[in-house]
Amino acid sequence: MAEDTRQDKRASFSALTEHNTNGMARSSAVASSKSGASKKLVIKNFKDRPKLAENYTEDTWLKLRDAVGAIQNSTSIKYNLEELYQAVENLCSYKVSPTLYKQLRQVCEDHVQAQIKQFREESLDNLSFLKRINRCWQDHCRQTIMIRSIFLFLDRTYVLQNSLLPSIWDTGLELFRTHIVSDSGVQKRTVDGILEQIELERNGETVDRSLIRSLLGMLSDLQVYKDSFEERFLIDTNRLYAAEGQRLMQQRDVPEYLHHVARRLEEENDRIMSYLDQSTQKPLISCVEKQLLGEHMTAMLQKGLSTMLDGNRVTELCLLYQLFSKVKGGLPTLLQFWRDYIKSFGGEIVCTPEKDKDMVQDLLDFKDKMDNVAQNCFARNEGFINAMKEAFETFINKRPNKPAELIAKYVDSKLRAGNKEATEEELERILDKIMIIFRFIHGKDVFEAFYKKDLAKRLLVGKSASVDAEKSMLSKLKHECGAAFTSKLEGMFKDMELSKDIMIQFKQNQSEPSNIELTVNILTMGYWPSYIPMEVHLPPEMVKLQEVFKLFYLGKHSGRKLQWQPTLGHAVLKAEFKEGKKELQVSLFQTLVLLMFNEGEEFSVDEIRTATGIEEGELRRTLQSLACGKARVLNKNPRGKDVEDGDRFNFNNDFKHKLFRIKINQIQMKETVEEQVSTTERVFQDRQYQIDAAVVRIMKMRKTLSHNLLVSELYNQLKFPVKPGDLKKRIESLIDRDYMERDKETPNQYHYVA
Repeated sequence: MAEDTRQDKRASFSALTEHNTNGMARSSAVASSKSGASKKLVIKNFKDRPKLAENYTEDTWLKLRDAVGAIQNSTSIKYNLEELYQAVENLCSYKVSPTLYKQLRQVCEDHVQAQIKQFREESLDNLSFLKRINRCWQDHCRQTIMIRSIFLFLDRTYVLQNSLLPSIWDTGLELFRTHIVSDSGVQKRTVDGILEQIELERNGETVDRSLIRSLLGMLSDLQVYKDSFEERFLIDTNRLYAAEGQRLMQQRDVPEYLHHVARRLEEENDRIMSYLDQSTQKPLISCVEKQLLGEHMTAMLQKGLSTMLDGNRVTELCLLYQLFSKVKGGLPTLLQFWRDYIKSFGGEIVCTPEKDKDMVQDLLDFKDKMDNVAQNCFARNEGFINAMKEAFETFINKRPNKPAELIAKYVDSKLRAGNKEATEEELERILDKIMIIFRFIHGKDVFEAFYKKDLAKRLLVGKSASVDAEKSMLSKLKHECGAAFTSKLEGMFKDMELSKDIMIQFKQNQSEPSNIELTVNILTMGYWPSYIPMEVHLPPEMVKLQEVFKLFYLGKHSGRKLQWQPTLGHAVLKAEFKEGKKELQVSLFQTLVLLMFNEGEEFSVDEIRTATGIEEGELRRTLQSLACGKARVLNKNPRGKDVEDGDRFNFNNDFKHKLFRIKINQIQMKETVEEQVSTTERVFQDRQYQIDAAVVRIMKMRKTLSHNLLVSELYNQLKFPVKPGDLKKRIESLIDRDYMERDKETPNQYHYVA
């Protein structure tokens, strides 16, 4: 750059000339004049380029070399840094850049080569060695930065224009890598030392993390991190956790082991954040997960899943799910064990007859517990929820019919009056839960039969807790199984309502007053369970009232037939004891027995049977309820829990009770073994009719069908579980009754007979 200034009295001019790379000059001029007249100014280049002094290049290099040496030896630099920068700029301007670059590289290389000697000492322990190499690296970086700041002009012009040449910083890294870190002895000791420090930290000791971070940063900057450190680090990690996994799986229980795995993963993630390179994260965490989890998944689940589920260990189950979700194949394995656990535990509840009494409550509790695990521990995973449903459906149908029967009875116990354990809201919630279990059952017709029988008793004996709850249950069943399923049950409610209207009309039409207040429920035979007719000897007053009602009813509904069902009747008797008057709420059979004691003091079992006409088994139950229950209005001689043939009964005049109206007809609500057997038999009979109807319906439509296709079609249509042998029997029965016939040539083929 050249500057030329000229002055005269009138004007002042300033011109700057810059040399372009093509040797031409670009000029600019600014002029100002008092008079406003301008004078032309011409500025020309030097004819000859100024030459450097003879020894300028050598002297300048010596000066620069001294400065570099001072930086490398950490001594003070004799020269001003600006002056040194200017000197480099001058040399570059005079095409000395290639030589200057080579000389600088050589000086740096000589210095780095000299550094290797300090790492040859065998006496140094690993930690001291690490500290020394770290100090050497830190010094080297600081020195390279300072050297680059002096030679910045060279770096930004010559080096930048030559793409094959590394920058001064990269040259510094390359030299350190080539002469120090690539030295096999130095590299081995460095990596060994770092691995030793990491192992100590894994064993719970405190280490200098900043030192490890600095050294790993060095390996990363020098681009040897992956080859020199990461491969060995991952091999060591693999070996460590493989051994640790094997050892701890034997020593610890599963919840403790899971917490250990979680802690180890947290520690390794912390290491990645603190000093490891980010590229190590994926292989490192995969390695830990594989060795501590992947290799022991089956063993862990076999050893601990059932214990954790039995103990409702929510925290550990959450942890188990989180950890298994990280491992390949973890969740499918957990899902399979979870499904097997539910089948096994549920199967034990269902298939143990001794537990029948608590089966439904146990199933509800178990379902609640598993729902809670699926929701809160297994992140509402759709797969786990579906597996749970499938497992419930499998185990609940392992024992045909019994769960359906017990669910119906459980609903009865909840809907029966006197169930004070639940408010209306709680009852609604219980019914909703029952419906979930009900959905899993295949033989819903068994449930319907028992539910219908129990509902009939609740309605007829007036033992229903709430009409709203009854109708709510009915609507739930209708929604679940369709209108056909509940049509008869709804008919039962209609009968009860119609009966109330009929009784109002009857009382209005009653001409002769009676000291007995009669209430009759008219039941449509198709809607209600079938009851075995039983003839008993009623008192004349009752017989007379029955006849009056019969005439009234048939007068309104000609062509109908009334059949009285004494088994379902109940009454309220007024009785006098020493303590005073009481009212006894009793069944019709109990009424007949008690009314006998108006006629005499003491009766034998045979005398009572002859007088009342009550069937043997029913009579024994009735006498037992009156003489052996909580409210003993009769005395039995001899005393005992069971009624024997020789027993005699007399009226207990000393009977005492805190209530005025005493319920003794609870026995009427209880189910006898005979009732249970007959209900079950009726269900099987209905099933046979349904199978017959389905076979005829299919054959009528298809005309000709092979046995296998017919069976397949039947399975699609029938809504209850049925064995192939049972289907075969029904087909044989229909062939015998000429609804269908076998093909004469192909016995496996059937033809419909019109």
